[in-house]
Amino acid sequence: MNNELILRGRVVTGRLDIADGVVAVDGRRITYAGPASGFPGESLPARDPAAAARILLPGLVDLHCHGAHGNDFSEGSVDGARAAAQYLHSRGTTTLLASLVTGSPRDLLRNLTALRTVAGEGLTAGSHLEGPFLASSQCGAHDPGLLLEPDTTLMEQLLEAAGTSLASMTLAAELPGASALLDLLASRGVIPSLGHTAAGHSTAAAFLSRAAVELGSSSNGTGRLRPTVTHLFNAMPPLHHRSPGPVAASLSAARGGQAVVELIGDGVHVAPETTKLVFDLVGAGNVALVTDSMAATGLHDGGYRLGSLAVTVEQGVARVDATGAIAGGTATLLDVVRVSVAAGIPLQDAVLAASSVPAAVLGLSSEVGDLAPGMLADVVVVDSGLGLTGVLRHGEWVSPLE
Repeated sequence: MNNELILRGRVVTGRLDIADGVVAVDGRRITYAGPASGFPGESLPARDPAAAARILLPGLVDLHCHGAHGNDFSEGSVDGARAAAQYLHSRGTTTLLASLVTGSPRDLLRNLTALRTVAGEGLTAGSHLEGPFLASSQCGAHDPGLLLEPDTTLMEQLLEAAGTSLASMTLAAELPGASALLDLLASRGVIPSLGHTAAGHSTAAAFLSRAAVELGSSSNGTGRLRPTVTHLFNAMPPLHHRSPGPVAASLSAARGGQAVVELIGDGVHVAPETTKLVFDLVGAGNVALVTDSMAATGLHDGGYRLGSLAVTVEQGVARVDATGAIAGGTATLLDVVRVSVAAGIPLQDAVLAASSVPAAVLGLSSEVGDLAPGMLADVVVVDSGLGLTGVLRHGEWVSPLE
């Protein structure tokens, strides 16, 4: 081993909870992750009070974030996208999809081209298109004047601009042509995600079932096998006992392992009690905690933009100026994990939903989302209160250990 780094503390992943653990890193890769008693090396650091209070988590994986620290992925700026991704890395989200809000076809093509560059540099795991094929009645923080019905010709152009970097796309299942678009996406290894939808239960259930079948039968080689549900509860009709709608369909699909439901577990978009309920109903292995973060993440209250819309943040809550709709999040994924644990979700389950599950959705389980020999050395170091004390990404400190 040339430049071995050894970290000692409690190791918590989706499959491990080791009170006295060690993670050893050589270069970009993990060489050991397990109990200190089984560490094969000779240079084991002492288990001093600092190590005893330290928790080592896998790098977090966010499937849905629109920007951070003053930068919006929908601006079409390569430098801005780099800066947003690097800030998120420093806060513990070492793997992320760069999400785009609805824009004009011209702007979407420009933005996908910029994000293709950033993905090629390894700063993101690709991009996520949230729109423009969304229900106008559930547009949320998307400009309703820019929404379109599914168009395979436009989709082919978007795919060409993105190359292989487009990983996920949100669709309203009830729109004309949604099924054909779903098939096209799945054949290219792009994850169809049900969202911003007013679909009835049967339409939503059929969409998720078809997406799971099409992804499973695709020969694209991406390893992406399960569709997702874009921020469950948000931008869809509420669950009603006589009109179960997309919420019930999504919960059933997740419970059956056919889909992964996103939850913006920041305590703003979804009540903490609701987040815990979903974990109890479908299991942590079928939930992906996400942030839906926007440019205000990491900054103060004030005026911002999300795509084409003006947004104001007050007390950390972002709302569209014109409608008052919640407009993305301002929390980091580590913040979401902290809120989820405070709601009563076991730390191991919250970490699973913020690392291993989204990594598997992206087909990246052999590289990220866990702490194991051979995987990329992405480690988030926190204290007993889940406060950030250091971030290692690909074997390099992007947030120095305190």
